[in-house]
Amino acid sequence: MLSPATRARHPRRALIALTAVSAAVTLGGCGALQDGAGGDGREVVASFYPLAWVTEQVAGDDWTVTNLTTPGGEPHDLELGIGATADVADADLVVYLDGFQPAVDDAVATNAGGETLDAADVVDLQPVTDHAGDDHAEEHDHGDLDPHFWLDPLRMADLGDAVADELAALDPDGAPDYRDRASQLRSQLEDLDGDYESGLASCELDTVVVSHDAFGYLARYGLHLEPINGLSPDAEPNPATLAELAGVIEDEGVTTVFSERLASPALAETLASDLDVDTGVLDPIEGLTSETTDEDYPSLMRENLDALQEANRC
Repeated sequence: MLSPATRARHPRRALIALTAVSAAVTLGGCGALQDGAGGDGREVVASFYPLAWVTEQVAGDDWTVTNLTTPGGEPHDLELGIGATADVADADLVVYLDGFQPAVDDAVATNAGGETLDAADVVDLQPVTDHAGDDHAEEHDHGDLDPHFWLDPLRMADLGDAVADELAALDPDGAPDYRDRASQLRSQLEDLDGDYESGLASCELDTVVVSHDAFGYLARYGLHLEPINGLSPDAEPNPATLAELAGVIEDEGVTTVFSERLASPALAETLASDLDVDTGVLDPIEGLTSETTDEDYPSLMRENLDALQEANRC
């Protein structure tokens, strides 16, 4: 139960906690917060790791940035408990991606008491069929748009600029600092983009078989992505899709079938074993895991680049 002082300081939090207490047993363990929010300081809630990382780079130390998706959690499947819902209500700003996490969309629509920033409004999402062989758009709430924009460093820079604008509107005195940090972030991400362009410019192969259709934005570096699953990592491919992939692997001389950290590698490993090719890990960077808690977005992107260069003989 919240104390009288806490109820006075956070009235929306108190209302949510009191009205939702009957669901505590069911929901209390779901959607735990990674960084922890609270206190009387300025707070931003970000719905999953890439959004939280960008926000942290721009906000600096004067803001508490809370990631709703804990390390090791599958962001698509996130459910929000009472505390997480209350933090959405209390946040000065919520940064999320509409259609990617339905529970967050519901909390934003119902409970958000501050400003909200939908990344889809500022990063120019691209159609799925622009960079994937099969149209799996129906498997995701974004319709025919691919939500996995963070695999493109330049789109991440666009998000950083938008976060700076939002924070500047909330804190005009800090506006020069937010925009300066966003500019520094853009420079860092442009360097990362340049590394991808140069690192993948001269490869013997250009076909990459991945576990699910999360890597389409890498196509602008000259890659042709062939996903086993659709936009959802839980979607099961049909036998015709697997047979087609087997033909692509044999015809194109593909050396590696990639799995990922937050989803089961079983299908990728089975396909690779059947065709006697290697397996590797390509991280969609949707969230951190127990293996990557000491890493960050740039280091994981560079690990992906190294894996692609090795697999495609660059």
